[in-house]
Amino acid sequence: MAFYQRIRDLREDADKTQSELAAYLGTTAQYYGKYEKGERELPFSRAVQLADFYGVSLDYIAGRTNIPVNRCTVSLHEDTAAVLQKYNALTERNKGKLEQFLDTLYEQQAQQKEVQSSG
Repeated sequence: MAFYQRIRDLREDADKTQSELAAYLGTTAQYYGKYEKGERELPFSRAVQLADFYGVSLDYIAGRTNIPVNRCTVSLHEDTAAVLQKYNALTERNKGKLEQFLDTLYEQQAQQKEVQSSG
């Protein structure tokens, strides 16, 4: 049951209590807590409810991907999706380096546009 940590993280990120999620799912806080602890198997129907509640894919809930948004929900150009996939595979340090490089490119492009529009 690899997804128990994922549903706990999602709940905490949303600033929700176990009681609030239990009410949404139609169960008790004690029973919901067992899902998060991995003591109870999360039924598929409840996984679907949680995915809808958080706006994430079932694959994300199940821990099969670290990309929370369902690919069917957001339409990305193939090139953009490939870049995002590569970005997600980077270490945090390399993500930081890439972000700095992109900021530099963006600033250079903005400066070029300014020069072109004023000329």
